[in-house]
Amino acid sequence: MKIHATIFALLYTTFLLAQHPEVNLPRYLTAEEQQQMLLSPPEYDPTSGLTNPPAGPVRSMAEWEELQALVITWRSQPTILTEIVRAARLECKVIICCNDQATITSAQNYLTSNGVDISSNVQFLLAPNNSIWVRDYGPNCVYLNNVDSLYFVDWKYNRTTRPKDDTIATTVSQYLNVPLYTTSLAPTDLVNTGGNFMSDGAGTAFASQLILSENQVGNPYNVSTKTEPQINGILHDFMGIQRYIKMATLPYDEIHHIDMHMKLLDEETLLVGKYPAGTADGPQIEANIQYVLNNYTSVFGTPYKVIRIPMPPQNGAYPNSGGDYRTYANAVFVNKTVILPFYETQYDTTAARIWQEAMPGYRIVGVDCNAIIPSLGAIHCITKEIGVNDPIHVVHQELACQNNAAVNGYPVFATLEHRTGIASAAVFYAVNPNGPWQQIGMQLVSDTTNVWAATIPEQAAGGKVYYYIQATGNSGKTVVHPLPAPDGTWSCCVTNLVATDETPIAALLDVYPNPAASITCIPVRTTTKTIGTIELFNALGQLVETVYAGTLPTGDSNYFLDAGHLVAGIYFVKLQTGGGVLLKKLVVK
Repeated sequence: MKIHATIFALLYTTFLLAQHPEVNLPRYLTAEEQQQMLLSPPEYDPTSGLTNPPAGPVRSMAEWEELQALVITWRSQPTILTEIVRAARLECKVIICCNDQATITSAQNYLTSNGVDISSNVQFLLAPNNSIWVRDYGPNCVYLNNVDSLYFVDWKYNRTTRPKDDTIATTVSQYLNVPLYTTSLAPTDLVNTGGNFMSDGAGTAFASQLILSENQVGNPYNVSTKTEPQINGILHDFMGIQRYIKMATLPYDEIHHIDMHMKLLDEETLLVGKYPAGTADGPQIEANIQYVLNNYTSVFGTPYKVIRIPMPPQNGAYPNSGGDYRTYANAVFVNKTVILPFYETQYDTTAARIWQEAMPGYRIVGVDCNAIIPSLGAIHCITKEIGVNDPIHVVHQELACQNNAAVNGYPVFATLEHRTGIASAAVFYAVNPNGPWQQIGMQLVSDTTNVWAATIPEQAAGGKVYYYIQATGNSGKTVVHPLPAPDGTWSCCVTNLVATDETPIAALLDVYPNPAASITCIPVRTTTKTIGTIELFNALGQLVETVYAGTLPTGDSNYFLDAGHLVAGIYFVKLQTGGGVLLKKLVVK
């Protein structure tokens, strides 16, 4: 009798989907879909994309990079989608995927009647689909050789009962004329979802351990069993991921996607959801973040910065007591705008303030997501970024506080790349966030690593220096970074510490010999005993080795590294103490 009931339920669900294509499917699998997956193993068409990885090295785009378009699917939640279109079309194109011509007409009428101008930057694409959750099944952007060519990568979707969704990447790639690579054919077949993937744009990605369980033996997706090293290898070859950091799944997050509680804001900053002590997924989230902090550093070789943002309750209840999985981490970058989910003013104002302080100069737009969050998703889940075809990639680590007593100016280093090469670059700086801005040209430090540098002149202690970078490619394209500059910039405080027992001053003297080929001396001078670290970084900002970590004695002391073991090129010696950070350039022959 149970078998007959199950078959009836499956037939009835199929009938509903056929007769009512706008039926709202949640982000999670319904019970009927779970049964359907067990009874009907999925079949895939491996011809919808290139099944071998790209011939050259690729780089996964970070979400804060420059976009040419934002993709959504017009299935349900028209009020929320309308507000996304209203905000996003001011920054880039919005591509609206519609199931049929009737849906296109309906979407056009709805947007127009709600005051959204669809005459520019809004495009309607006939693209059959099953659900609104384009984050999970849409195309993923990678760049050949960091910046040369835009490619799409499409994983197998873990909602095999929604076959139309799994065609969206193909449709969008044909529409934009972007080559599509797909992990659909053994031995590189792989199940993955966009909500469980975050890239720093520099070779590191984060995920929950869902990526392991969905590709293990006995999986229901008809993919060959994968070990963790094999999964890492596929992400490396197709996505350019060098480090794939995986965290334990959360007890109350049914879909186990990290975008429900975490967001990368830049290469070294994690925005992380926070619950009251001992509540819901709070303990596991905290354990996961401590695992990351204790085992990994940013691409710059420094500890990750963590910004906590409250996970708001619903009528006082959290997911462990029946409340919706409300989150402010589930936001999307759209060039100079951040679109976040909103729920209640008393919590929204705090979240908007935290986001604004973390992303100065960005326009923060909140959209009421109470209607969609019970389906376990919000803004990030129903949007997908499409990067520009010719990015100027800028990687820079924001300056720490600068101590005038220990440095002569403030060195700014950045990796700058464009497919035509970089013609010129400059640092703009000011002591007031509103200017006036002074300009100083950057010089190419290494043409093999594309590192450029400039030194901001010493400024009065007790204030801040605000700065941003402008880069121009040989094609004439110019960008600023951060993208909202000069409305939003990096900044660093300026001090002039006097040596006391509590505030020791350290100086990093000239490293010698320089250029170096063997044993190299790093002289340090301190006014009093202090704790410090001496580290060596390559021109990409990656930690090569820790030369010394511990107590620095009063007076002069020397530390040594063997340059004979290093690849020829440009390096930087970094001294970090409580008084600040000091850098010296080292050339290895």
